Amino acid sequence: MLTDYKNITKIIKLLSDCMKKVMFFCIGFLFLFIHNDVFAAECEFVMDADSGRVLYSKNASDTHLIASTTKIMTALVALNNGNLKDVITADEIVLDAYGSSIYLKVGEKMTLEDLLYGLMLRSGNDAALVIAKHIGGSVSGFVALMNETAKAIGMENTNFSNPHGLDEENENTSTVYDMALLMREAMKNETFRKITSTKKYTLKTNFNTYEWYNKNELLNNYEYATGGKIGYTIKAKHTFVSSATKDDKNLIVATFVDPDRFKTHENLYEKYFEKYERYTLIDKDNLDIDYKKGYRVFTMSTFDMLLNNNELEKVNREVVLYSDVKIGNSATIIGNVSIKIDDTVYKKMNIYAVREKQEKKSLLDKIKEFFKWSV
Repeated sequence: MLTDYKNITKIIKLLSDCMKKVMFFCIGFLFLFIHNDVFAAECEFVMDADSGRVLYSKNASDTHLIASTTKIMTALVALNNGNLKDVITADEIVLDAYGSSIYLKVGEKMTLEDLLYGLMLRSGNDAALVIAKHIGGSVSGFVALMNETAKAIGMENTNFSNPHGLDEENENTSTVYDMALLMREAMKNETFRKITSTKKYTLKTNFNTYEWYNKNELLNNYEYATGGKIGYTIKAKHTFVSSATKDDKNLIVATFVDPDRFKTHENLYEKYFEKYERYTLIDKDNLDIDYKKGYRVFTMSTFDMLLNNNELEKVNREVVLYSDVKIGNSATIIGNVSIKIDDTVYKKMNIYAVREKQEKKSLLDKIKEFFKWSV
């Protein structure tokens, strides 16, 4: 009887241990499910910065408030239209600023370059207003430049109403696709690349000494990060547009409504850096095209693109050469080259030809040549 009791006790203990393990497993699974659901970004986008190719998207065409990621456009418009060395005196417009700030005072002087660092590192709404008035003559004039630039870049589902991203009075809206296009365009500017990648900036004005640290935590926590801009308002939630480079591969990531944005961006970068390799599909000086003797053929730029193993064998390079093209003394378009995968054209470029320069022979060379043929 005692033996039976001991056996029953062992069975009960074993069942209890099993139930605990099942319970811990269920709790862990539930935590992961809740975590992924709660912290998943509403919109996500990954772009190959060199080719502009879409590598991944989630709700890429959904229009959202963009908060302070607006300031990527503010910086780009200022860089395209202003002089970095201009000394700007803050006026009463800074009194209209609220939210994130660099705490400019009326009468304080900074260069445009300093203000851009305050704009991008500290997300200064006051800096945005001062920049806008200086460049555009008025905030509304500057906003017009922002929308003109957006149209030129191809941001078809974007509208700017202010230079800072605050959305209580008016709103800036865009898509993760459009914001990736903007970041790609901005990263072509050397000064923008320098500013957005800066972790710390110090300056002294006629009022104060400043030490600014970049709010983009990815720069400190992810070694391949090269820049970006975060944003947040109560209505927009967390927004983030960033860039990273690894093994000569350049990516851009944009996310909307994502409270775990820094981790999301890091995870997306690692996934797509691993998945793709960079290939030169059009070499501007080595097109490997048979053309008339005495002419050099080329394109104006080289085209690189990220491809996975399955796509590489599907790449189709099509060359079209025009007939009866008269080539003068300058470079002349003689055709085009395009890169296709399946039915999608990813790049089309003009092919140019120019006469190869003949080396002028010296008098001594001409004499040598004469006697060579005379023998």
